[in-house]
Amino acid sequence: MDLVRHYRLMARNNGWSNYRLLQATCELSQEDFVARRTSFFPSLRETLNHLLLVDLYYLDALEEGGRGLAHFERWRPHLDVKSLVREQHATDRRLIAFCDALGAADLSRVIGIDRKQGIDRETVADTLAHLFVHQIHHRGQAHAMLSGTPVPPPQLDEYFLVSDAERRAPDLKACGIEGPESML
Repeated sequence: MDLVRHYRLMARNNGWSNYRLLQATCELSQEDFVARRTSFFPSLRETLNHLLLVDLYYLDALEEGGRGLAHFERWRPHLDVKSLVREQHATDRRLIAFCDALGAADLSRVIGIDRKQGIDRETVADTLAHLFVHQIHHRGQAHAMLSGTPVPPPQLDEYFLVSDAERRAPDLKACGIEGPESML
């Protein structure tokens, strides 16, 4: 497998995992969504808003959109899960489209990431790797927080193995993501 295909798979897995987690979160009452919990961010609402904001920030850098830190300055957190879900799904589809458009040479392309201390220069490959690890890290925290609610946390640690194709097909269809079979 080449590295471009790996990033395409990671983008799909990321979108699928977000879909599953957010579908479960949609079953919560508003009180459970905003309730104080033990984690890095003190609620599901704050954790999931952080995930979305950071996705938008890094996707802007990857697309060379030029908004940079303005994402943080202009950010208005989603107060309810349904509006957050709509924007997260749209952002996941953007990330998949970005990865699908990559060629091998694009992975070593250097982009600028706007930071408080200036512009960091990173490769597309390293930025994508960081973004996926960030998502997995905080999605795991949200998953653990769901354990303390009436809604059971969904399975998130399956990967896009051929043997899982039939089980994941309904979720992928529901969230509008083509599975890895489409990449063969």
